[in-house]
Amino acid sequence: VQLQASGGGLVQAGGSLRLSCAVSGSIFSINTMGWYRQPPGMQRELVATITSSGSTNYADSVRGRFTVSRDNTKNTVFLQMNGLKPEDTAVYYCYLRCRLRSTPVLYEYWGQGTLVTVSS
Repeated sequence: VQLQASGGGLVQAGGSLRLSCAVSGSIFSINTMGWYRQPPGMQRELVATITSSGSTNYADSVRGRFTVSRDNTKNTVFLQMNGLKPEDTAVYYCYLRCRLRSTPVLYEYWGQGTLVTVSS
């Protein structure tokens, strides 16, 4: 199973970016997809997740500015980021929790990370 993220870059404060993450490989079913981020010198933190039923969860710091969505037909998760702030600068990692076969065991995978830099 591989996760390929794209869409990071440099943007001015107040601008927007859209991240994408495509999942490839043999998967029985997807439970949760989403995004985490790691600001410089800090620990990785939750940004947003979305379940197979469409339930979403957001960090308080991004709620109302970021929107997580997914395309179940393409096993792809998106993160629309609006109103970006310098404190959003981080490496963004896509996240996957899935089942590889018809058992209840869940597996977790991470993408390689994509850098988002927001200038003031």
